[in-house]
Amino acid sequence: MDNKILGKAGEDYAKKYLISRNFTILATNYRCKFGEIDIVAKDKENNIVFFEVKARNSDNFGRGFESVDFFKQQKIRKTALIFLGENKQYFNSIRFDVIDILVSKGKTLDLLHFENAF
Repeated sequence: MDNKILGKAGEDYAKKYLISRNFTILATNYRCKFGEIDIVAKDKENNIVFFEVKARNSDNFGRGFESVDFFKQQKIRKTALIFLGENKQYFNSIRFDVIDILVSKGKTLDLLHFENAF
């Protein structure tokens, strides 16, 4: 499966997962000069959550969450600050989560949700 298609499928599945857990999706694929955030959502406690979604079709080279290194985290944090500046709204707090999805032949085999990943 092509990486772009795999990434899109992973993000779509992650959105369904989040909605089923009472998150409200505020933005997808938010971009600015610092980078991109896959999903921005609000939880039922009115916290803003920035999600990095990693979808892979094999764990031969490790799981997706392992690729969210310090530099990727810094890019996401900077991008989140821009998002918050552009979208002034009340929220209790923010956090950064990672959703790791393992896909095979178009079917999701495993989903791991790491709250407060960084």
